[in-house]
Amino acid sequence: MKSPITCHVLVASQGKPGRNVQVKIEKIDAAGAFQTLNVSRTNEDGRCPGLLPMEGRAEKGIYRITFETKAFFDSIGEQCFYPYVQIVFELTNPEQHYHIPLLLSPYSYTTYRGS
Repeated sequence: MKSPITCHVLVASQGKPGRNVQVKIEKIDAAGAFQTLNVSRTNEDGRCPGLLPMEGRAEKGIYRITFETKAFFDSIGEQCFYPYVQIVFELTNPEQHYHIPLLLSPYSYTTYRGS
């Protein structure tokens, strides 16, 4: 079964997938602190299809995805300005699929809600 929350890293400066990027997903708890749900890595296509290890559906709430961008750029011999990228979003409809793409370059990034 596909994770209800997925992500995708594309290195826009190279026009290639961001392979083997460490990705952490967290959810905010009742006390207002983020709790780690899973740590994973992007695959050869830059995707993380098993990001949220839950069967079926996610829960409503505020989530944070952290991409370890410095370690990725170090691994390909490039410097970068942002050592990591964090994307915080609110999941309001657990019946929907949430896809979080990250377009990345050493000195910029862009994200949006994908499909």
